[in-house]
Amino acid sequence: MELRDARLEDHEAVAAFTRNTWPDREVGDYLPDIYPEWIEGENHTLVAEAGEDVAGVAQCTMLSETEAWCQGMRVNPEYRGEGVARRLTHALFDWARDQGALVARSMVFSWNVPSMGLSRRIGFDPAAEYRWAIPEPDPNAEPGLAVTAEPDAAWHAWTDSDARNEVEGLALDPEETWAVSELSREDLRRAADETAVFAVRDDGLRGMSYRVRDYGREGEDGVEHWAEYGIGAWNDLEAGRALFDAIARDAAEVGADRTRVWIPETTGYVSDAAYLRAGASEEPDLVFAADLTADRTHR
Repeated sequence: MELRDARLEDHEAVAAFTRNTWPDREVGDYLPDIYPEWIEGENHTLVAEAGEDVAGVAQCTMLSETEAWCQGMRVNPEYRGEGVARRLTHALFDWARDQGALVARSMVFSWNVPSMGLSRRIGFDPAAEYRWAIPEPDPNAEPGLAVTAEPDAAWHAWTDSDARNEVEGLALDPEETWAVSELSREDLRRAADETAVFAVRDDGLRGMSYRVRDYGREGEDGVEHWAEYGIGAWNDLEAGRALFDAIARDAAEVGADRTRVWIPETTGYVSDAAYLRAGASEEPDLVFAADLTADRTHR
């Protein structure tokens, strides 16, 4: 078995063993559809080649000068148990180190128990746990507290929040979808210029969020317009209500049909979202991290 760069002509071989990745789940695998686009751009995509077969595939991309993101690890069922995932992952770690990365992260759905165990065995440690809040867009939503668009105020609300500690300072990455990276002051300043920033500022800073992107997504009734918010943090129910009202109004202003707001997976944050009728996804997502300054070869 040899590792090599993925090629466009590997598309059908990869699609053949990823079309039914999770047979007992309604969710489908994105790789068969996105593979041609996925292997382009500034990333590193590897396949494990066993004779004429593709035994596995995985990708790593740089999110910042020191943060790498690993994704799309798939192993051909015919080659499971042969160390394919470990070899691919450690080759991606080596590539990330060469780019200057100090940490590599990945995400696993909480229902995917085998992948959680695999992540731990091949060198990742637990990092953070999130859930989506899903407030309805509402053009008439009126926050009961002052909500400003000041990125520096949002930054200070973030640095003082329990949410930041719960998720290790991570939020949705502005460039790579379904990836998280360390939220910076510059990220919020950029969002203030390009999308939207919210700081609940009433008798002190009491909450924050920002819109990371909006996009069209195929749904049951055609293309739905989604607005996605990188993190939600609030100090109390009153601040949370004001923050979700500001998000609901912003989502309506960009024409969104649906929203998603990353929130920490804690009893407080999730039950607050439920109490405030902002809704929540059924299951959390887990983030894992590997310290690339440590030797994980023999783990």
